Amino acid sequence: MAEIHNQTTSALTIKSAVAMSSGYTMPSLGLGVYQNDDCKPACLAALECGYTHIDSARMYRNEEQVGEAVRESKVPREDVFITSKIYETGRGLQGVLSDIDESLSKFGFDYLDLYLIHSPIGGKENRLTTWKALLAAKKAGKIRTAGVSNYGPQHMQEILDAGLEMPAVNQVELHPFCQQKPIVDYCREHGIIVQAYTPLVRGALDNPVLQQIAKKYNKDPAQILIRWSLQHTFVPLPKSANPERVRSNAKVFDFEISKEDMQELDALDKGKAGAVTWNPVDAE
Repeated sequence: MAEIHNQTTSALTIKSAVAMSSGYTMPSLGLGVYQNDDCKPACLAALECGYTHIDSARMYRNEEQVGEAVRESKVPREDVFITSKIYETGRGLQGVLSDIDESLSKFGFDYLDLYLIHSPIGGKENRLTTWKALLAAKKAGKIRTAGVSNYGPQHMQEILDAGLEMPAVNQVELHPFCQQKPIVDYCREHGIIVQAYTPLVRGALDNPVLQQIAKKYNKDPAQILIRWSLQHTFVPLPKSANPERVRSNAKVFDFEISKEDMQELDALDKGKAGAVTWNPVDAE
């Protein structure tokens, strides 16, 4: 796992990044836009305050808005890291390639920085066919980096056993209450960057340990959760539709959680029982 290098000049200037096995770098903090039908204001606020990483997906139905926000922001396309995902693994090779073309058209981009298989649901054969399609799109220059989401170790091992290029990224639900340790360990062993979705536990921030630590650092609980993720070298993708909250979530590079406080947060892990989303990491 590549280390995070913080080069911030202010709390709102996000210039830290991680190196991926694809040869590209990915900003270490991103904006999630799941369940945000009108995500353009949040995207514009994010781009204005220094985010250069936006995480979308075909099933979010907001790829067009993300593309519009990037163009309206005047931030050069090459300076923004854009992710999308394909959910259906039964589309076949040509179907997946067609879906990637459709994503590119909706964004209005010539390439995407990262494209993921959204879920392992669908069976081994469909997973491997979809993965081969992503690798073909990567070879064609339509996507720069290929990865997966919600993959357990067994799903990633299928790719290795098939003799195929391994994913550069695995995006999973990840926060102190659901730490996905077997998945994280596998990813680290194989040089796969771990992205953390739902890092803010869908707003369930009333845990007394979390509240106490937030008060100690004069930060809000969301900022503590994001910082926890960063210090574990994950790439958190906090989602908010509120521009002010988007800005607040970026103020995480001006402090560091102590080893002792990190251990307190680590002790909150409930395993899979701590998940607050669908978490299909055991799909057959």
